[in-house]
Amino acid sequence: MTYIDTKPYIGRRIAAGVIDYTIIYAFTSVISLLLLANFRQSIPYILEEAPIIILVIVWLLITVGIEISVGATIGNLILGLKAIPMNGQYRKLTFIESLKRHIMDPVDMIFFGLVGVIVIKNTEKNQRIGDLWAKTIVIK
Repeated sequence: MTYIDTKPYIGRRIAAGVIDYTIIYAFTSVISLLLLANFRQSIPYILEEAPIIILVIVWLLITVGIEISVGATIGNLILGLKAIPMNGQYRKLTFIESLKRHIMDPVDMIFFGLVGVIVIKNTEKNQRIGDLWAKTIVIK
């Protein structure tokens, strides 16, 4: 296993998360409003789960989809960060690695990101909970 000296990059990681989730929120809001307006006019019985399904799809595309296709989320790209496997291979993450990282975002973001910051500061390779589960690290 290759040893890579990681750093916490707390400010950059928080800013990247804010960028990513602002984009997700904006896309989800616009798409939900457009779809719900059209559904309610043409279908009397709308699925109440539609906004949740839309949120999951948008979240999956913007986090996992972009990360596995270009190598980083939009926020990480803007701030010069990249997640790679813990073994130090400089490659794009697999779908499963990226999904594991991001499925834990809500846990890492509890108390305005305090859980993630505490975990990053107290792990040897500056990993958050999603990184620990996915066996990934964040580099500059």
